[in-house]
Amino acid sequence: MKTTTMAFSELFEQRLARPSPRQRQLAALLEPKSPAALEQMAQDAARITRQHFGRTMRLFAPLYLSNECVNNCAYCGFSRDNPIFRVTLSIPQVVREAEHLLSLGFRHILLVAGEHPKFVSDGYLEACLAALREKVPTLAIEVGPMETPEYARMVQSGAEGLVVYQETYCRQAYAAYHTAGPKKDFDWRLDCPERGYAGGFRRLGLGALFGLADWQQEALSLGAHLEHLESHCWKAACTVAFPRLRPAAGGFKPQYWLDDRTFVQLVCAFRICFPHTGIVLSTREPAALRDALLPLGITTMSAGSHTEPGGYTGQGRDDLHLTVKGRRVELAQRTSDDSATGQFDIADHRSPAEIATLLRNRGFDPVWKDWDPAILASA
Repeated sequence: MKTTTMAFSELFEQRLARPSPRQRQLAALLEPKSPAALEQMAQDAARITRQHFGRTMRLFAPLYLSNECVNNCAYCGFSRDNPIFRVTLSIPQVVREAEHLLSLGFRHILLVAGEHPKFVSDGYLEACLAALREKVPTLAIEVGPMETPEYARMVQSGAEGLVVYQETYCRQAYAAYHTAGPKKDFDWRLDCPERGYAGGFRRLGLGALFGLADWQQEALSLGAHLEHLESHCWKAACTVAFPRLRPAAGGFKPQYWLDDRTFVQLVCAFRICFPHTGIVLSTREPAALRDALLPLGITTMSAGSHTEPGGYTGQGRDDLHLTVKGRRVELAQRTSDDSATGQFDIADHRSPAEIATLLRNRGFDPVWKDWDPAILASA
């Protein structure tokens, strides 16, 4: 399969200018709604979710490998020029973090890393995956964009899911926020999911970071992207997420905001328009909102998350440093309480056990494991 025959970047503007029937339906659902209309949307979303997903809720945890990065992204705590404490975990340290998550019940782990050719390179990701693949049934990655052959190596090493958030679908805003590093290339990032699909990933995760541009335009663009992938990458299962900006190193102040009521409307609208698509809700969102959204379309949740390398067990604290112009700089002084800086602050601090208990009390079935490589082996 040739990626060039299905590149979304070549069709992006056309799909927005000439929306499909489903895109028009999504646009109508995103228009301002009365309380009664929004309640009806919520009821429809809940019914559709139960129809296609039952009362299951998939649980996962992110495991941050490195907060080194060569990109300057105005909104990100890992941004290259932020003077933060950085570290890249060794393979044994990654294993210890993963073993801790396994002890809490997780069987789906998302490996996350900044984009840095010196620290996250030379087979590092493949080695992390290889060290975990016999322990963790479901491994996904959220890392810097790659070519299709590199993605194929990740799949061969044990990854089965790829998460790539476009951040913003507004070209002008994207250029303003991404001022240095390979992430500046809008189209290169836009076509990542298709390259990943060609490389063999069986799960593809999309999302926009809400707060960087007008929320309705972001949602419509995200919907167009999702519709394209569901049509052209039909052998993979797609998920979608709507992360909202959270406080992070650098002190970025968003010019746009998506309030809670509109956030609920957004989730319901995507569930109605994309009934078979998984919707992911992270610990970026506060506990009360996460609880309210449980029956309205969410199918996957994170729990007890940390966004800093070594956040679960304290791994890597002895190797903290700064990075200046791509070079490691030792800290002048350090205390035993210092730790690597996280990508952003989380809002829901409840433990995985608390989330699992909440789900059961609400009539949901927490799913820690829904896949095993043995399925393919037996097939």
